[in-house]
Amino acid sequence: MQVGVDIIAVKRIEAAIEKHGERFLARFMHTQEKERAQKIETIAGVWAAKEAAAKALGCGIGKALGFHDIVIDKRANGQPMLLFAEEVTKRFSIRSSSLSISHDAGMVVAVALIDFAS
Repeated sequence: MQVGVDIIAVKRIEAAIEKHGERFLARFMHTQEKERAQKIETIAGVWAAKEAAAKALGCGIGKALGFHDIVIDKRANGQPMLLFAEEVTKRFSIRSSSLSISHDAGMVVAVALIDFAS
């Protein structure tokens, strides 16, 4: 089992959207994530969650894992959850995962916990 944490200032995401617009969002968000994101804190939460998951996988975002290999979704009760592309689940032997996202005072933090098959 591995844990990954990421924190980001909401202003940093706002600045990137102002500078690059839709191109920036398309770089790291799936269409369904963009459709659900009504607030800037939610967009920042998606960024932080994907970064935290990549850290828990031990590789970061790069050659072995891209932003689009991870989808941030919600359970029926509103709890955020990580969904991985099938090939990523197989490559990293992911058995289960858990995600928590919180925001306050212009900051967003995400914690991802990933359990691996033996």
